[in-house]
Amino acid sequence: MSIIGGAWAPNVIWYLRGGPRRFSELRADIPLVSPKVLTTRLREMEEDGVVLRRVMPTSPPSVEYELTPLGARLVPAIEAIAEVGEELKKTRAKKRGKAIPGARESFRGRRRVAAGS
Repeated sequence: MSIIGGAWAPNVIWYLRGGPRRFSELRADIPLVSPKVLTTRLREMEEDGVVLRRVMPTSPPSVEYELTPLGARLVPAIEAIAEVGEELKKTRAKKRGKAIPGARESFRGRRRVAAGS
């Protein structure tokens, strides 16, 4: 739990589940994470045996990250968490009433405001 409970770790695993990714690709996938935090998280995950870091012999050198077999075993758990999250969103939407496409909640109160109004 400490591995997937760390900030951004589930996101990294989620995007690496499809195969190797370069650092810049992960940054584009997870735009809210800073480069420093992403680097730190990737190093920790590498030390834990979840992520493999491969330096490519190019000029300039590039680095690819991929899940190890151990890291790949975490994917079903994260997918299950994502599925439950989707179900919870649907349940909340039903409780609040039918959502208006393109609507957002007003800051004051819970009144729905159509986008652009």
